Amino acid sequence: MATTRKRKTKAAVRGRRLSHVDDAGRVQMVNVGGKAVTRREAVARGAITIGKAALAAIRAGRIAKGDPLQAARLAGVMAAKRTSDLIPLCHPLPLSHVDVTLEPRPDGYEITATVRTDARTGVEMEALTAVSVAALTIYDMVKAVDREMVIGDIRLVEKTGGRSGVYRRST
Repeated sequence: MATTRKRKTKAAVRGRRLSHVDDAGRVQMVNVGGKAVTRREAVARGAITIGKAALAAIRAGRIAKGDPLQAARLAGVMAAKRTSDLIPLCHPLPLSHVDVTLEPRPDGYEITATVRTDARTGVEMEALTAVSVAALTIYDMVKAVDREMVIGDIRLVEKTGGRSGVYRRST
């Protein structure tokens, strides 16, 4: 009971109630039935840092399991489509577009996912999931060469649509 009061107090301090928590402190799926269907888009980004030998192998096409970048793109798209199966309170959404890009960096790759829908709720979780699974796929395909890869900096960069409008990350 004290935990519930503490949660309510913290949310009240910010002036907002947590939408996934009911008055008794139980998690719940948000009812979006009364919300308008609008065009929504989210962009998420993250990175995977890879050691020099493994990076050279990727770029030379010498990874035994195949091309990890193509596999990562496909895995990211598939993950976005399955986000509601992975994240308990996410709504299943009819995605109209998913794009996963991998930009080379000197120490690895920057991964960006753009997801679109016309729906009653946003696609931020789908974009974040796409980036995460794309990075994990690279790790899985390259781990025989480099077990010290680092996945990180996964964040929402931008979102449009819905009641809250436009959000753009400032940094």
